[in-house]
Amino acid sequence: MNPSQDHRDERTDAVLDFGAEEFYDADDLEEVDYEVDAPSTAPAAAGAVAGQDGQARTEDPYVAGGQRLQKVLAHAGVGSRRVCEQLIAAGRVSVDGVRVTEPGVRVDPATQEIRVDGSRVLTDPDVITIMLHKPAGVVTTMEDPQGRPTVAEYAERYLTEHAEQLGGVEKAAALRLVHVGRLDADTEGLLLLSNDGELTHRLTHPSYEVAKTYVAVVKGRVGAGLPRRLRRGVELEDGPITADRAVVKDVSPDASIVEVTLHSGRNRIVRRMLAAVGHPVIRLSRTRLGPLTLGDLRPGAMRALTGAEVSALQQEVGL
Repeated sequence: MNPSQDHRDERTDAVLDFGAEEFYDADDLEEVDYEVDAPSTAPAAAGAVAGQDGQARTEDPYVAGGQRLQKVLAHAGVGSRRVCEQLIAAGRVSVDGVRVTEPGVRVDPATQEIRVDGSRVLTDPDVITIMLHKPAGVVTTMEDPQGRPTVAEYAERYLTEHAEQLGGVEKAAALRLVHVGRLDADTEGLLLLSNDGELTHRLTHPSYEVAKTYVAVVKGRVGAGLPRRLRRGVELEDGPITADRAVVKDVSPDASIVEVTLHSGRNRIVRRMLAAVGHPVIRLSRTRLGPLTLGDLRPGAMRALTGAEVSALQQEVGL
C-alpha cells in the first residue's frame, strides 16, 4: 500500500486501516472446522504397547539419574503432579512408544518422546515456538544480501529479551529459531519462529497443507459474486487454485476488504489469485494459521505459543 496516495476518500481510508483487528464474525467460523478428534485412549495388552510402526514394544524407558515422569509432565503444563500421576496410572502416558503406568519412572525430558493420549508433550524447555506479527517490508529469510530487515533479527531479539527465563544469556544465545514457512516481503501477519524441527517440517511439507486465512485490501469495489468465483477456482499460470472460503468484509468506491482461506502454500498465491479476478492487492495480512489466530498482536510484536496452542498445532499435523 502506498501511504502517499491522496485520492482516497474517508471511507476508503477506513477500509485500508485494518490494523490488528480480528476479522472473524461468529457466523464466519462456522464454515471452517479446526477441531480434531481426540485419539483413542483404549489400553493396550498388559506389558506391551503398539508403537507408531504398529509393532508391540516392551522396552524399558527408565533413565538412570532422570527426572520423575509426573514431575516432567507437570513442568510441561499437562496438569498438577497429582493429575499427572492419575494419567500415568490410567495408562494414558507413553515414553518412547512404551506405555508407562508407574509414576516413579525416571525419564530424560530432553531426549525422550513423551505422549499423553497419543499427543506429543513438549518436555524439553529448549524447544520453543513463538508467534511473530511480521511487519510489511521484513524479509522471511535468516539473512539478506541486500541488507533488508529479516525475521532473523526478530528471532534474535526474542531470545535476548527472554534470556533469563530460557536459562541465561549463554544458553539463549545457543538457541536458533527459524521461520516456519514464508510470507513475502510485502505481506504482514502471522508467522511462526521455532526450533521444533518435527513441527516445522510438518507445517511446511505439502502433504500436511494447513489452512491459512488472509485479509486483503484490494483495488476497486468487489462484487457480491466474488466469493463464489474464488471458491469455484481461478486458473493461474501454474495451475488452478480454489479458495476454501472467501468473504467480502467491506467495500468502498476505491478499495475493498476480502478475507480468503485456502490450504495452498504456492508462492504469492493470494496476490496472484485476486489479481486474476481483477482486484490487485494493496495490502495483505495473514491472520490465521490452522488453529492459531493473530488476534491483537501488533506488527513487530512476538509471544510464545501456549501449551494448548502447541498441542492444537500438533494435532493439526498428526504429531
